[in-house]
Parts: sequence; C-alpha cells; structure tokens
Amino acid sequence: MNMPKFATAALICLAAYLPLPGFAQQADPPVFLLKSTVLQQRKAAVAQHDPQAEKALADLLQQAGRALQHGPYAVTLKSKVPPSGDKHDYMSVGPYWWPDTTKANGLPYIRRDGETNPERYAVKDDSYFNALCGDVKILGLAWFYTGDEKYAAYAAKLLHTWFLDPNTHMNPNLNYGQAIPGITEGRGIGLIDTHAVVALIDGMQLLKNSPAFPAADFAGIQDWFRRFLTWMRTSKIGQEELVAKNNHGTWYDVQAVAIALFTEQPQLAKQLLQEQTMPRIDRQLEADGRQPLELERTLSWNYSYFNLAAFFELATMAEQVQVDLWHYQSPGGKSLRKAFTWMLPFAANKATWQYQQIKPMNTDAYITLAMIAADKYHDLDLSALWQVHPQQPDYIYLLTGWGS
Repeated sequence: MNMPKFATAALICLAAYLPLPGFAQQADPPVFLLKSTVLQQRKAAVAQHDPQAEKALADLLQQAGRALQHGPYAVTLKSKVPPSGDKHDYMSVGPYWWPDTTKANGLPYIRRDGETNPERYAVKDDSYFNALCGDVKILGLAWFYTGDEKYAAYAAKLLHTWFLDPNTHMNPNLNYGQAIPGITEGRGIGLIDTHAVVALIDGMQLLKNSPAFPAADFAGIQDWFRRFLTWMRTSKIGQEELVAKNNHGTWYDVQAVAIALFTEQPQLAKQLLQEQTMPRIDRQLEADGRQPLELERTLSWNYSYFNLAAFFELATMAEQVQVDLWHYQSPGGKSLRKAFTWMLPFAANKATWQYQQIKPMNTDAYITLAMIAADKYHDLDLSALWQVHPQQPDYIYLLTGWGS
C-alpha cells in the first residue's frame, strides 16, 4: 500500500468523538466518525462570536476556499486504459514495486517495501479519490457551519462527477487496483486505496439536508455504494482483502462497516464488527499490545500506527450499533487499549523504537488517537505525551471537544 499522510481527514474526524459535557444530544447531522453533539456545540460557539471558534472557522473556510478550486476529479481523466478497455474502471499501480534491473524489460517487477516507485503517480485515480474524500468533508463542514450553499453546491458537483455522471463516473469496483507489471492486473491489496472513504461519507452526511445536494444524487450515491459493498463481499479480489491478516484486513472492515451504515444496513454493520473485526483483534495483536505483522515492515512505526488508527475508527463507528470495541478483550487477552498503551512510551519519547523504520519516525499523528483514548480510558497517565503534543491546526477546534 501507499502510506498516507497521517494527519488525514479521517483521523481528524476521530478526534471529534470527544464528548462535550452539558450539551444536549442532537440527532442531526447523522455522522459516523464526527460527533453531532460536538458540531452543534461548536456551531453555537461561532454564533456567539467565541474568539477561538471564530478563529477556527476562518481556518476552516480558508481550506474550503481552496477546495472550491480543486477538481472536479474523475477516473476517466487518466491517459492509460485499464485491461477492461473501460476508463470508467479505477486503476492504480502497487507503490512498492520496481522494475527488475537485471531484466531487459524490467519484468516482472520486484518488491522494495516502503520505497515508493514514482510510476505510482502516473495514474492519478488514487490521488484523485483521496482528494475527493478530503474536499467533500471540508466543504461539508463549511456548509454546516455557515449555511453558504456555494460549499454544498461544489461538493455536490464533485460527487456527481465521480459517482453519477454518465461520462465520468467510476464503476463500483477496484478490479485493477495496485497492479504489478508482469505479475497481476489487480489484487485485493488495491482496496487500501479507498480507505479514506469514511471522511467522504461523513461529508455527504453533513450535506444531505442542503438544497444544493439533490436528494436523487444522494440516493444514487447510496446505490453506488451498495453495489460497491456487494463487489467487496463477493468478488475474488474483495475476498482476498477480507482475509488479509494485517492492516489491509482492518481497513477492509473500516470500509465495509462505514458503507453498511451509510446505506442504512445497521444490522450488517453489527454483523461485520462481531464476525470480522473482533476476531482480527485476537489474530493481529499480541497480549502485550504489539502488532507483529506491522512490526515486520520497513516502516514499522507507521504501519503499527496505521493499523491502530483503523481499529479506532471501527470502535467509533461500532457505537452506532451498540458494539463496544473500546473495552472488548479477546479470548487471548488482546485489546485495543493494550495496543494503544504499548505504543505510548515511544510516542512520548520515553523509549527508543527498536524496529526497522527506513524513514524518519513521526509520532505526531498518535496524538489524535491519544485524544480519543483519554476519553475512553480515564485512568491512563498521558502527561508525558502531552509534553510533546504538537500544535494542531486552528480548525480542529470545530471538530473536537479537545481544548475547551
């Protein structure tokens, strides 16, 4: 997989889980990683001209202004044609695969874990989809806080172009994700390309009541995701990712659960959490919290964090269907709390990381998870971690109870 920038939109959404005491529960907006009560309280603070809230809103609107200049994105913009012959099919190249210099034609490609081949960026379907997710979330937040329909209208245009326009839509599959020249045209690992889909879904949930986002388009995108989830659960490539033993399997669950919630299938979401995610906790973690399959990687810190972030997203969404992953302990004594606390001394600069890490180790994103853990595990001592707490962007105040 191609490692993302870790201060991603989806992970910032996680921080929005933190509750705000004394504020009544609001049913709207029905978001899944963001927290409705937090958004409503911060919106009230903006209306009351709270200086911190106004500063945060200015930061958010700067980002939304940039998003208005982006795209529209489409899978049909690529110059290369997928093996199907249909540009509406998504495609990407495995990031860690390089030409074999001992072969005249470089084929088949060979793996160099953690080292991204620039050829990855020749096809931009992956970068376009991730940009779409981030922009729709930011535009959704801008509309929620201001009511300005220009943000909703542009987000609706981005969404219509990607999912519904007959000339530019993406077909609901990833049959040609993370291809390896000389080996395969597509593989299950390609599903990691769309791991940021929860940010996109929360953005749409924020926008669903805007007059600028047609109800027919919202329903059409829900139908698109129903078909995509069916493909995930029934195709050979989807099945390959389902049984992945490392972070790929966890992120498969993130997407499947988020899509099940978005398409109004809460019982399916609950089933996936109980039948897939809970066993993953037992298989992927050690009793002390280590993640051995992530520690084998050349970017062992990054992947340990990345997998734990996926579990945190799942635990947050699980609350929608009354499943408590935060305090779940597997038959083997494994838990998310232990996985978090095992990484804690390294993030707090109290211990030296002993595993392979071929790129500089950046622990900043772990703070986002710590903000959630502080709320879930009240007895944790995080004082050493807060001493290395990085300054967050101003707009984060609008999404989280942190810093109140």
